Amino acid sequence: MRNLDTDYKVGQIVKITQGREIGQFAVIIDVLDKNFVQLVDGDKRKFDSPKKKNIRHIELADDKVCKEVIESINDTGRVSNSKLRYVLNRYIEEQATVESIIEAPEKGV
Repeated sequence: MRNLDTDYKVGQIVKITQGREIGQFAVIIDVLDKNFVQLVDGDKRKFDSPKKKNIRHIELADDKVCKEVIESINDTGRVSNSKLRYVLNRYIEEQATVESIIEAPEKGV
């Protein structure tokens, strides 16, 4: 069971767990209320048409907040789709690197 008391914040990366986009990652750009957030990925879901998603249908991929997204929203009121794609791709690559290190067998043992 997911913890629904989690405080979602703008700039956090989440993994979608329900719906047509299951398994994909997105960035929160707005917290509408205690049950709904708006998500974008810069590719299928662009900043100008975010997806309204119930928090029951997502899980935090990481507790960290993307500073690039927050700074861009604070400075200009929006974030470019290319920056969103960059942030998500960087996160996915970091996770793949961590997983490969964990799964790699120890040599010489």
